[in-house]
Parts: sequence; structure tokens; C-alpha cells
Amino acid sequence: MRGLQGKVAVVTGGAQGLGEAIVQRLSEEGCEVWLLDRNVEAAVTADRIRKLTGKFVEAIQVDISSEEQVAEAFATIGARHTSVDILVNNAAAFVFKGVEATPKEWRAILDVNIVGTTLVTQHALPLLKASGKGAIVNLSSVSGFIGQSNFATYNATKFAIRGLTKCWAIDLSPFGIRVNTVCPGYIRTAAFENSCAELGLDVEEENRRVSALHILNRQGRADEVAGAVAFLVSDDATFITGEDLMVDGGYLAK
Repeated sequence: MRGLQGKVAVVTGGAQGLGEAIVQRLSEEGCEVWLLDRNVEAAVTADRIRKLTGKFVEAIQVDISSEEQVAEAFATIGARHTSVDILVNNAAAFVFKGVEATPKEWRAILDVNIVGTTLVTQHALPLLKASGKGAIVNLSSVSGFIGQSNFATYNATKFAIRGLTKCWAIDLSPFGIRVNTVCPGYIRTAAFENSCAELGLDVEEENRRVSALHILNRQGRADEVAGAVAFLVSDDATFITGEDLMVDGGYLAK
């Protein structure tokens, strides 16, 4: 991708799955990457990718639903860098409930997916503005376009992420900051397998079922989503903002 060499990127939820793939791809493209994740394995992931690419990759253990922790994380980043060029809001909580969801369950997912995403973006803004042409990518989903049984909590946040993208693209355009959304279909990651376990589903049986929902008749790979993110934050996408990029193997085309 053009224009990524030497850029500074921040990726939330980067310890595993989609986030890990995004961190690795941006590092391979020549970015210096900060990996924010509450998972204690974040440092291990950063070390692995640093050794693989030879680039600066550093992890900060942070719960993005905590404004204090987010503020501390960006103070650390700001101590090394005068600006940040790229922010990828990938961190997400997974709560799958329908109309019977309790207030506690709603708070658990909203505090991360919406409030946490907003807190990270707010605290990143001074550094993004300093870049002069920053780029933000928010991770939504095909679940941000459709209704799904007993998925109201999750789907509501993924619809909302798309709404945030549209509004932020308008609000941040005067600062040269582009904001877009990547919307994956089913991607075979640890998060998929954990969700199956939470819902009491057989992983391979569920894999076959959801694979058939896509025109390409398979689940996607994390690196395929990472490639879409890298494109949107690169100089190959400088006239794209406020958009949803589907990486769904044709799921919504049916």
C-alpha cells in the first residue's frame, strides 16, 4: 500500500484474531504500531510481530472502557510520538442476547463497543490532528446491516459503529482525518470459536452452516480483513471517507 512506511498506528484489541492480523499487516507495511488490549498476552503478540517484521511494535495493556486507562495509554504514546497517523478501533465485547438482555449485559457490551471506541478516539484526536491527514477505521460487521435472532445486543452496537463513522467523517474532515468502517462477514478466529462455546454450538458444524451463507462458501481469514484495513488507511484511499467496506465473501449480496 502507498504511503504507509513510517506512519504511526494505534490498534485496539490487537492481541489476537482480527486485531493481531491488522497489527501484523500494518507493521509489514512499515508502520510503527501501538497495540492496545486488556489481554495479558498483548505483550507476547507485540514481541512476536516485532521479531517478524523488525519494526517498532509496542503493547499497552488497557481496558478501553476505562477513561483513566485510555488517557494513560495515549500519554505514553504521546511521550514517544508527536502525532499518530492511523487509529483502528477493533476492540469489541461479545454479548449475544435478544430482547431479554439485562441492563448489566447491555452495559457490558456498550461500555466497550460504543463508549470505549469513543473514548479511544477522543484521546487519540490531538495526535491524529497533529498528523494533518489521519485515518480512522472502525470495525463493524455484516451484523450492522441485518437482524439476527438473539443477537440484538451485538447487532445494535455494530449498527451504532456505522453511525459513528458517518458522523465522525463529517466532524473530522476539517482536520484532514478520514473515517471509514470495515464490515467483515464470518471470520474464522478465536472469537468465532469462543462465541460457539458461549452459545453451546459445535464449532465445525457452525463453521459449515455459516460458510454456506457466503457466496464464496467459506468463512473469511483474518489477513483478508487486515488487507482491507491497510487499504483504507493508505494513500490509495485518500478520497474515501464515511464509507462501509464490506469484507463478507458476498454474504449481503444474496
